[in-house]
Amino acid sequence: MNPAQQTAALGQSLWLDNLSRSLIHDGVLAAHIAEHAITGVTSNPSIFQNALATSPYYADELARLRASEPDPERRYEALAIPDIQAACDLLDAVYERSGGQDGFVSLEVAPRWAYDTGRTVEEAQRLSAAVNRRNLLVKVPGTSEGVAAFEALTALGINVNVTLLFSLAQTQAIFDAYIRGLAARAQGGGDIRKSRAVASLFLSRVDTLVDKQLEAIGTQEALSLRGKAALAMARLAYQRYLATFHDEGFAALRSLGATPQTLLWASTGTKNPAYPDLLYVEPLIGPETINTLPDKTLAALVEHGQPAARVTEGAAESQAQFDDLARLGIDMEHVGLTLQKEGLASFESAFEKLLAQTA
Repeated sequence: MNPAQQTAALGQSLWLDNLSRSLIHDGVLAAHIAEHAITGVTSNPSIFQNALATSPYYADELARLRASEPDPERRYEALAIPDIQAACDLLDAVYERSGGQDGFVSLEVAPRWAYDTGRTVEEAQRLSAAVNRRNLLVKVPGTSEGVAAFEALTALGINVNVTLLFSLAQTQAIFDAYIRGLAARAQGGGDIRKSRAVASLFLSRVDTLVDKQLEAIGTQEALSLRGKAALAMARLAYQRYLATFHDEGFAALRSLGATPQTLLWASTGTKNPAYPDLLYVEPLIGPETINTLPDKTLAALVEHGQPAARVTEGAAESQAQFDDLARLGIDMEHVGLTLQKEGLASFESAFEKLLAQTA
């Protein structure tokens, strides 16, 4: 087995953090599924913006849409939804083989609704119906309004990937909302056996911001913590996952066939060239997790990855690092809120550029 296949054998799902018509039409995604253990796909406005800018397969359809569809957002959806459906179809065998536990493709609600619970629920329902695939995850941001929307969508039986999580508190809030949504669905007589949800915790951006704060402090102790905050956060989040979903508090829902919400490691391409290219991959391999990999990071894993189940290692050390950061005046929850706002702004900018490309 190559390193990607070895990683999958250790219980971690590998999802591709990219989607375009070229990947589908040129057989790249199918090859990744067959050869590199890819069992899911994530998309976002930035990914689709890049797809429309670089793939030659949209031009003819876009020309027809410009003549027939006056709304740029509907033009975008008319281009993106077939890509999502095609990826879902390629991964349907994975979904079937895993008993509905894997093989998902994510499509994001427009970022403009991140602070509107009701509209997020409406848009998620609309997109879910438009795609009409059993292995779709609708992406909803982890804002406070998104948390409420996620809970409501879970109660409605719509599967969700909660995105733009940057802190332990944000992640725990999503875990708790999932449990409330499942309970509400079960109490209403709904079937929760096919309910599925993912919590996407972003990593490299955390180190980018925290490292700047550590460098501003400038002490030897502060500088020694650079590049460690994100991994510490991820390991502590995994401990919270175990405490939430593998303790007696989830037992009643599990007895009804409920599946725990899975932690997904996002933003796993290293942004600092001084750091190893698999910094956010190898240390976080372990069962019941997902890593969504950009193309470059997947290639690095296949080429020189050394997989081992390590996500449970260093929990005490991670807590000590968090304590050290707090003692230095770095508030990791404030870091999370800052990065979530920046992430939403970035996605909204990409979405506006995307719509401009279809105009």
